Amino acid sequence: MSESAANIYYKELYEASIMMVQQLNKSLEQQQKSNQSLQDQVTQLQYQLQQLTKLLKGFKSERFLPSAVSNLQPELGFNAEVAPPATNLSEVKKISYTQARKANTDITASDNGTRLPDHLRRETSILEPTEDISDCVKIGEEIRETLSWKPGEIFVNRIVVNVYRSTTVTNKGKEIIIKAPLPVRAINKCLADPALLAQITVDKLVDHKPLNRQIEAFKRNGVEIPYSTMSDWVGLVAKALMPLGTIHLKEMYKYNYWHADETGIAVLDRTKQKETHKGYYWTFLTGDGRMIYYDYQPGRGVERPLNILKDFKGHLQAYGYAVYDELPLENITVFYCMAHARRKIYDAQSNNEKPASYALQEIAKLYAIEQACQDEQLNEEQIKDRRNKESLPILKALGEWMKKEYQQLRPKSLIAQAFAYSIKRWEKLSLYAHTGNLIIDNNAIERCMRNVAVGYVKRKIM
Repeated sequence: MSESAANIYYKELYEASIMMVQQLNKSLEQQQKSNQSLQDQVTQLQYQLQQLTKLLKGFKSERFLPSAVSNLQPELGFNAEVAPPATNLSEVKKISYTQARKANTDITASDNGTRLPDHLRRETSILEPTEDISDCVKIGEEIRETLSWKPGEIFVNRIVVNVYRSTTVTNKGKEIIIKAPLPVRAINKCLADPALLAQITVDKLVDHKPLNRQIEAFKRNGVEIPYSTMSDWVGLVAKALMPLGTIHLKEMYKYNYWHADETGIAVLDRTKQKETHKGYYWTFLTGDGRMIYYDYQPGRGVERPLNILKDFKGHLQAYGYAVYDELPLENITVFYCMAHARRKIYDAQSNNEKPASYALQEIAKLYAIEQACQDEQLNEEQIKDRRNKESLPILKALGEWMKKEYQQLRPKSLIAQAFAYSIKRWEKLSLYAHTGNLIIDNNAIERCMRNVAVGYVKRKIM
């Protein structure tokens, strides 16, 4: 082989080798990306497993049950239940008249013939007219019986209205009948009185005791109440309390600092048997924790809280859900909850412990400052001054450090996602430190949602 031919051969061999190396490098790079993608998936699955384990065994450091549990079906008031058509029960009325020219005769009148159990203790109240009845003779009684409740006992509340006829006065030749007015009922023609209605409603919505379990308890006492009837009672109680809720909300508008949160809940769909849709409790708490308002909505879009927030003016603290930033309301300043940012970093520790631990350490310093302000019982001006001197420098340094650290992390890793959450919201996470009246997190309203979380695991739809 000539020298010229040899040079051409070696040149082609060299170029082929270079091409092969490039192909191998490209293949290796693709495999590395694939491996990294698989590793990210493994990490994500491990994280999900960790969260599910927490649900089963309980949280050690954070006790609040997250709203991710959407497959369990708690009850939500009367709207969440599917019941057969209601039976319109009314109270049993007895009117007995004693007339001079006739023997004593009892006449029983009832809208549907329902009779309350005879074995229940009767607690009787006798109502007398306020008018002068000195010239009257008693001609009978009107009796109303309703089921009532005292702790540990269901009984019959018996109201007897004595009826009188005037013996000396007439109205154009007609007899004048005098009697006391019956008390106004909470719900018209309802067999249950306010005490029992309150007990059923509190048992259901506060103590998470489903209606079917309450019905069984009443059966053991010899009282059978149809499911549809009790369900209607709860709905009518809610309707009766709506004016009070309106007044309550008006009082809340006097505050200029609210916490906000929304949590999902599976609700049975009346139009589709045994199927559910996801509804939400939109919850609002005044900054001092004294007043709270729960508003059920069938969705989570920006239009859902507008009906409540349109008349609110001031600071609204949320956990970072984008809908709050999209509110078309100029009268509200939204800022965010540091506890949610911390929680995401805490959950990512297993993915990359070193940066997560440092971030948690710095956030702990912020909480230590807040605890010191509380222990020293500082006023708003003193708190603002302390935060300006101590909290703001920490927040500024931590925010800048997160941005730099994020550049070195895999974007799909848990720690990168946790940092990205905070970086995007850092200005609003830091807003509290520029004031003396706002607080660092939204934990106060999360504590108010614990009864909903308890319902997730303790109840089933009735």
